[in-house]
Amino acid sequence: MNYVKTAALLAGMTALFMGVGYLIGGTGGMVIAFVIAAGTNAFALWNSDQVALRMHNAEPVSRASAPELYDMVETLSKNAQIPLPKIYLINSDQPNAFATGRSPSSAAVAVTSGIMRILSREELAGVIAHELAHIKNRDTLIMTVAATIAGAISMLAQFGMFFGGSSDRERNPFGFVGVLAAVILAPIAASLVQMAISRTREYSADRLGAAICQHPLWLADALEKIAGGAQRHEMMSAERNPASAHLFIVNPLSGRRMDNLFATHPNTENRIAALHEMAGQYRRERAPRSRYADEASSPWKRGQASPWE
Repeated sequence: MNYVKTAALLAGMTALFMGVGYLIGGTGGMVIAFVIAAGTNAFALWNSDQVALRMHNAEPVSRASAPELYDMVETLSKNAQIPLPKIYLINSDQPNAFATGRSPSSAAVAVTSGIMRILSREELAGVIAHELAHIKNRDTLIMTVAATIAGAISMLAQFGMFFGGSSDRERNPFGFVGVLAAVILAPIAASLVQMAISRTREYSADRLGAAICQHPLWLADALEKIAGGAQRHEMMSAERNPASAHLFIVNPLSGRRMDNLFATHPNTENRIAALHEMAGQYRRERAPRSRYADEASSPWKRGQASPWE
């Protein structure tokens, strides 16, 4: 269902772009704006993984430096049936994590030192599974497509501001009023749709991540701890680079926790409730368990302190 919603939102954004282009620049202006925006975002997509990691001063992790984390990511990657991503550590007290990369073969997962301290191994496995779900779903690619269209709409709006729209009455029957409305409202509408797509992808990653570790409550418990920790600890690298906020499992920015039109993440309580509902469904269906889902054979027990404390 989330895939359908994402497709519908992208289609709506495309229709908005075409409408704005019609009002402001005609076919020619619309094509020029789209080509420029697509080129800019294609470059960003190709370099997105390293750019995001550098923004947050992430350091690479090897099996030698963090054997338990490395083993966890490796095992869950096999469960997800994707290549092992590169693993990074961010030195921040805020508990958080993100995934980046244009495809599963060039992906990376980054976790903060704060999340390593406060989560149990089970909860950390749930978080890692969520990030691997983003990689498997190619969410970075989806968000880049959305950014491309949103960027094109903003460029068209700027074009309309400078040139006042097409002088051809047939191509712009609404005149100056139509151009003014497009210039003011279209970028706002595009941003709202882009954020709605981001929230939809989080729900999808929660669901697939829970399936990858086959224990939804691990991720639910982790989200509760992360949300509380994110409120207590500011992440300065995220505050300096707010455009990267949508990458994280929980919004890393201070003062932006509401599930409203301008939020990049769903309300955490809503996500937890959905995971509890999924856990109930798992119990009813008696889904097969993975290594990380079987508490009896797990290398750790529920409630055990993190080995990184």
